[in-house]
Order: sequence, then structure tokens, then C-alpha cells
Amino acid sequence: MSISTTIKGIQDIMRKDAGVDGDAQRISQIGWMLFLKIFDDREQEYELLDDGYVSPIPGRLRWRAWAADAEGVTGDALLDFVNNDLFPTLKDLQPRLDGSGVEHVIRGVFADSYNYMKNGTLIRQVANKINEIDFNSSKDRHLFGDIYEKILKDLQSAGNAGEYYTPRAVTQFMVDMADPQLGEVVLDPACGTGGFLTSTIDNIRSAQVKTVEDEQLLQRSIHGIEKKPLPHLLCTTNMMLHGIDVPVQVRHDNALARPLRDYGPRDRVDVVVTNPPFGGMEEDGIESNFPSAFQTRETADLFLVLIAHLLKDGGRAAIVLPDGTLFGEGVKTRVKEKLLSECNLHTIVRLPNGVFNPYTGIRTNLLFFTKGEPTREVWYYEHPYPEGYKSYSKTKPIRIEEFEAEKAWWEHREENEHAWRVPIAEIVRNNYNLDIKNPNTPVEENGDPVKLLARYRAVSAAVEETREKLKEELTQSLMRAE
Repeated sequence: MSISTTIKGIQDIMRKDAGVDGDAQRISQIGWMLFLKIFDDREQEYELLDDGYVSPIPGRLRWRAWAADAEGVTGDALLDFVNNDLFPTLKDLQPRLDGSGVEHVIRGVFADSYNYMKNGTLIRQVANKINEIDFNSSKDRHLFGDIYEKILKDLQSAGNAGEYYTPRAVTQFMVDMADPQLGEVVLDPACGTGGFLTSTIDNIRSAQVKTVEDEQLLQRSIHGIEKKPLPHLLCTTNMMLHGIDVPVQVRHDNALARPLRDYGPRDRVDVVVTNPPFGGMEEDGIESNFPSAFQTRETADLFLVLIAHLLKDGGRAAIVLPDGTLFGEGVKTRVKEKLLSECNLHTIVRLPNGVFNPYTGIRTNLLFFTKGEPTREVWYYEHPYPEGYKSYSKTKPIRIEEFEAEKAWWEHREENEHAWRVPIAEIVRNNYNLDIKNPNTPVEENGDPVKLLARYRAVSAAVEETREKLKEELTQSLMRAE
């Protein structure tokens, strides 16, 4: 049986349960159960490698104790166990003296999770389905990674304005161009379900991790912050799927809730890759954490200020932003002035409509900048649709292969039909408007007004002639019917 069939089976079982209402609750329910199963499979590895390994989860609460046996506890007894023992105990799990922080991770997962299911027999059926997946099998883990991505996409129907799943091709391209190195501290301050972090882990691990020490260094270097409970749970699970043993550095918090002045040298990072929420508004009071010149409730603008502040000198950022940030005025102008004076905004990749379909039609841009020197010029690259495409869709998403042209152009930049250069003086002259159209696109001719009018009259005459013929045909048909 395929893993996709298993996941569909889990979702079908949950639809029978009166307590689970909609995608968000269904995904949250799958989330905490998968977490325990994945953690238990990882513990099997730890036990093989370390005879003295002791689980941070009390024995009766480990997945193997209550969920692994297909004929095990079920019905009302299972429901009572989950609601009145499993959840209360794990929500209050106390840390051990070894300082690993794993209890903190487990407690964080369960602090904002709920058992929505009301039927213990159906919970048993879900557990049995989850047991079909072996997370110690590299094949199963790889296949599940693809299925997990589909689960995350399903979350969109339950999401709020401004929060969109970032297509894998976009996250991969951004990480490729930001090029994090082993030992550099990488942060996504609005990490959602962890797409940018997993791309970073995969990139560094495949090319640079050669020893156990290298792997430990990588695990210490990956940081994320997510303010919403469900994406945070999914991100924690995603990190474990990608081999991060104890993802304590993925925090459940709002990166904007801390005053900017409180972020000091110890908080500085080497690389930021992120798609912050845009189009949404922050809660009252959040803007007061920022200097008065940059106070706004527009989330994307605040994140841009925060990111520029958090980068070390020489640090690099790749960030998704909407068109509105590029041409906006007022606070947006002051934010862009700060960015261009403190950072080298060397590249803006302009994405076409539909990249985030079907979740939003907002046009987006990928901004790449380096902290520590002012911008002297900005290179733009207009990403074209593949041949034969007029937009992207759920069945025809943007693909990583489409970015090969940008990658080939990146190191040896020349103007062409898709790329152009704008000096900083021109941007300043236009009040820091970064919404600059491609000057190399052929201008569509509007045509001679006399010729256009003649064409219009010809088309109108043809329409009128067709209408008269239809009227005549209809009249004759009615007469024959009589």
C-alpha cells in the first residue's frame, strides 16, 4: 500500500469523527499523532546507538506502549487515556538535568495541540494507519516527505490572509542563491511549516557535511520562529523528518513582539531566508516595538526592518515580498530608504502572476541583499512563464528547472530581454519606488486611431450582419412550425 493511500485513509477515518471539523483540526490531529510516531521511530535509532538511552516520555505514554499494537487499547478506554493522561502529562513534561531541551520541544508541541477526536475506536484506526509508515526506512521517509508537503498545502484552505504556502521551487531557488555555508547561523523569522529551513538543511547536508561534528554544527545552526501553534507543530515535525534530533531552535513566538532595540549582537545571524506574511495587519501595540519612523501594522514592512537589523555585516537575505512593498509610499518609502542605505539590494527577481495559485493572485518578488554596504545599483530579472503557459495552477506549479536561466545569468550579469540594471540615483529620484518595469519588453503599439476606428466599424458591421441572418433563420423556422 502506498503512503499517499495511507494518508488518504487517515483523512477518511477522521471525517467520520464528529469532533473533527475542517482541514485545520484534521491536520492538527494528524500532526501530534505523527509527531509521537516519528519520535518513537527516532528513539529506536537512539537505543541501538546508545545502550543507556532513556526516553524523555514516560513509558506508558510512548507510541509503542499504546499505539503500536493494532489490537491494543481502543474505544472509550483509549479516548480516556488520550484526554486524561497523555495530553495533561505531556503538556506539563518537566526538563531533565541533561540540558538537551527535548522535553521543552515535546511540551511545546502539546501545549497548543488538542485531541479533537471523540471516538476512541476511530483514534485506534488512525493509529493503525500511521503504523503503516516506517520513519526509519529511508524510502518511506523520502516518500512521506512528498506526502507531508501535500498535507501542508491542504492547510491553506484553513489559513488566514497573508499566509501562503511557498512553492518548493521558490524556496529551493532562494536558498540556492543565498548559499548558506556550514557553520553559518540561518534564520527564518516567520518559518511557518519549515520549507526554507528544510531546503537549507538539505543543501548544506548534501554538499558540506562530512563528519559527525559537521552534522552537530549544522543542527545548531538552523533557527526558526513561528507565532501560530499549528504551523509550529508541523514545522517541529518537519525538522525531525529532516534529521534535526531536538528542534529546540524552532521557537513558538512572534519575532515582531520583541522591541527592536532588545535584539543585540548575540541575536545577529549570517543568513535569513523567509516569506513573511503580507497583506495582514499586526495586533495593536506591535508597531511600538519599532522606531517611530517605521511604525506600521503592515506585517511585511516590519519584517523587512527586523531582517535588516538582525543580519550581521556581510550577512545575506532572500525574502519574498509583494508588489505593494515595492511601490508603496509613506512608511514603506522610509523602510526602503533604510534598506538601500544599510544593505546592498543587488537583485530583485520579479515573479509572474499565479506563482501562489490557487491561494492568492498577488504578484510577488524575490529580494536578495547583503548587509554592510549601501546599494549602488539594483539588477532586476523578470521570470517568464514556461512556453505554452499563461499562468500557474495547482496542477501546473512553478518548477525549479525554470530558474536555470537566472542561475546561469547570476554570476555574469548582462542586460537581456528579461534582465535590466537600475542605478541607485534613479531609484532615489523616484522616491525609492522599486516597482520598475522591464524596459526591454517590446512596447505594444496602440495603433493609428483612424485604422482602429475602421477596424471597429468593420467588426460591428459583421456582427450586425450575423445578427440579421440569425433573426431571418429564426423567423423562417417559426413559420414552418406553424
